[in-house]
Amino acid sequence: MNWIFLIIAGLFEVVWATAMKYSHGFTNLMPSIVTIVGMLISFFLLAHATKTLPLSIAYPVWTGIGAVGTLIAGTILFGDKISPITWGFVILLLVSIVGIKMTS
Repeated sequence: MNWIFLIIAGLFEVVWATAMKYSHGFTNLMPSIVTIVGMLISFFLLAHATKTLPLSIAYPVWTGIGAVGTLIAGTILFGDKISPITWGFVILLLVSIVGIKMTS
């Protein structure tokens, strides 16, 4: 169950990072609120997951989900241009996250 909490925590990392972009430096109220609430949920779920999962496993998975998800969100929502070599490294990151899960 804590793996589920960890995955959801990583997804909320994507939520708050994306909302932070929409907040324009915390000058837009609603995206600013979503950013803060998303951060709180993400950190709460990460903390809950680390009750039983080792920090050395949970933190890299959490940041990896956030990194990959935010890169995808930036590409889709903001038109960020990502080079093919960068996509190759994103695939390596995904393989690493799955590998960490499978070996822990």
